[in-house]
Amino acid sequence: MLEELIAQARSDIDPADPAHRERVGQLVTAILGEDDSAAVSARLHREGTPLEARLAGLLARSRREILACREPLRVGVVFAMWGEHNRLRPRSPDNPHGEDSLALKLEQLAEATRDSVVSWHLYAVDDGCPHDSAGIARKIAAAHPLGGRVTVLSLAEALPAADGPLARLATAGDSRKAGAIILGAMQAIAAGVDAVIYTDADNSVHLGQIGLLLQPFVEHGVPVVLGNRKHPDSVLVKEAARWGIGIKVLRHMQRMIGHAVFSRGILDTQAAFKLYERRTLAKIIADPTVYDFSFDTDWILAALKSGARIEQVPFAFIDSAAESASITQGPMTTWETLLFGLGKQVRRYGYCEGDAAAMTAVLDEEIADHRDLEKLIDHLPPELQAAGEADFGDPGVMTAEALRAWIRERL
Repeated sequence: MLEELIAQARSDIDPADPAHRERVGQLVTAILGEDDSAAVSARLHREGTPLEARLAGLLARSRREILACREPLRVGVVFAMWGEHNRLRPRSPDNPHGEDSLALKLEQLAEATRDSVVSWHLYAVDDGCPHDSAGIARKIAAAHPLGGRVTVLSLAEALPAADGPLARLATAGDSRKAGAIILGAMQAIAAGVDAVIYTDADNSVHLGQIGLLLQPFVEHGVPVVLGNRKHPDSVLVKEAARWGIGIKVLRHMQRMIGHAVFSRGILDTQAAFKLYERRTLAKIIADPTVYDFSFDTDWILAALKSGARIEQVPFAFIDSAAESASITQGPMTTWETLLFGLGKQVRRYGYCEGDAAAMTAVLDEEIADHRDLEKLIDHLPPELQAAGEADFGDPGVMTAEALRAWIRERL
């Protein structure tokens, strides 16, 4: 039976397609019905196995971990909304990029935790969306059978804040995702959850996978668990042509500035699938360094500074690029935010020294804003032409001063 389902599985995954969800659901049921989990795992990792089957394997593994939980566990799942007015709603001729994302998140969480001791609540937070994502989400929740398990928040309604984590955020317009995630986390912590998971508003991450994050937290007490799309067991479907060849320059800068993070093997800092234990997170967000897209590294650096244990787990990520906020707002604007935010963070937490300090100085002194990055993104210095993942951030491949000289030639 399982082999037949694998043969019918596909690799062109569309999370919004009911037929895809049906195939994956049947695969998950079949995998859970197999006695030899090691043999099934080996089969799913065989060369040429359709991605739907590999996704189902991760969902089945997550389900097993959730059912293995013995003590009641409360989880808050948070996501930010900006420009999600189309993806929140179902696909239709008038809404070709619709994903029905809120409804699917509710259903995925309900199915994953069915008949278990794990309870959950979803927090959908409008990050100052000009299209009123909050209003759309509230209407969807009101009409959905599981609508009582989602709280829709608006960052604009929470500001200005006299004190607390949002005190230095003047308006929702000054936030770039982090303000909304922080507000959702604050609400979840106040509600008494044991852990907070955050994800993206689209369907790129199937929330049936939360058991993958919960396993290290429940079994070993790990307070910070990061999803890692670069893990060999992960499933990654992502548009490769989103950036020019100069992306290697930006990654080299990022890895050198953020050496404290990347040297520990944490290479997928921006993955929107992370778990933080409630007390650990409360301390991290008490005084945020940033309220923008670079908050992921801010939280990771804060965790490292506190001595918190961090583990990484595989998961499936199916890119939803059509209406991505990073594309809508400009890819180099996003990279400007990531790099300059990281520079602020390593300085704050005492990790800006040596080569990290040298590259931070290059960034601060040679790059004015995203317009300079746009002039670099389609060019590449000779030193980085053959560079791969293991080479980014290595001063032996290209020093900060060598990159400074190249940037001056380009700008």
